[in-house]
Amino acid sequence: MTPHWLSTLRYAVLSLAVLPLSAGAEGITQLRAFVSQTQSLSAAFNQEVTGGQASRASGTLELKRPGRFRWTYDTPFAQLIVGDGKRLWVFDKELNQVSTRKLDDALGSSPAALLAGSNHIDRDYTLKNLGEKDKLDWLEAIPKQAEGTFKWIRMGFREGQLIQMQLADNFGQTTRLTFSQIKKNPALAEGRFRFTPPKGADVMGE
Repeated sequence: MTPHWLSTLRYAVLSLAVLPLSAGAEGITQLRAFVSQTQSLSAAFNQEVTGGQASRASGTLELKRPGRFRWTYDTPFAQLIVGDGKRLWVFDKELNQVSTRKLDDALGSSPAALLAGSNHIDRDYTLKNLGEKDKLDWLEAIPKQAEGTFKWIRMGFREGQLIQMQLADNFGQTTRLTFSQIKKNPALAEGRFRFTPPKGADVMGE
């Protein structure tokens, strides 16, 4: 069975970028610059979940706006999440099991919609600068639609680069993602954002 922490993050495939902003710029300013300037991105991530079902994981991500991403978990379980612009695909390699649904329905007001989707930040989120902590400039984004998976999303920037994201879900868990090896606007082949279920895989969904 897919761990709860991973089910929660299926719809939180995140994006980040090195932004051409000066040190000390407020978090909201840096987020707006990301949304307007970043068209593609690749990075490595480390993930820690606390509260309830605690866990650690790591892997890589690739993003091409709008709505295309490839999120690969290497540890502790091999799992692949792909958004092709129309559908979300989740492949559990160990179980040889695929789940899929329409991308718009899956993303909603998730962090993926905030950073990889459209530019409607103020329509979908209430934003607040949180100031500086641990040498990062923080902001908080609260989805305006209460039925979403996440209660709040916090992002910490340093010198224009998104270093960390924290996400509180409605199950009492907090997820912290720390990013490294960030490349802004790399050339990413369209094939990276296509997914075909492997032969013999059990496919569930719409």
